[in-house]
Amino acid sequence: MTEERFSTDAFGTKHWPVEIRLKKEDKRLEIDFDDGRRFSYPAEFLRVHSPSAEVQGHGPGQKQTVSGRAHVGIMSLEPIGNYAIRIVFDDLHDSGIYSWKLLYELGEDQDELWAEYLAELEAKGLSREPKGRR
Repeated sequence: MTEERFSTDAFGTKHWPVEIRLKKEDKRLEIDFDDGRRFSYPAEFLRVHSPSAEVQGHGPGQKQTVSGRAHVGIMSLEPIGNYAIRIVFDDLHDSGIYSWKLLYELGEDQDELWAEYLAELEAKGLSREPKGRR
């Protein structure tokens, strides 16, 4: 008889949030994790890195470059089980489920990911500004 083992870490979660603050006026989400790390995420950063299929595609090489979101805000957060949140943005995007693992990784890699995003926009002739504001 083979023994099955299940991870106690939901979806690979190693670090759990101890406090989550939505700062609507600042268009920012702040999360304190159980290891003492604290991350502050601009809404635009979270929006353009949404884990949704609309942004990530359905397979390798299908990721979309989301532009024109410089002024996007967060309307609400919805818990998904004990492992994630759904972020509802004011551009009505709400299909991304942000696991604690993903949010931790986004926090750790934020500077690098943001620089890559800005370079990608420039290479594609896109802007952070919405079309009407360019």
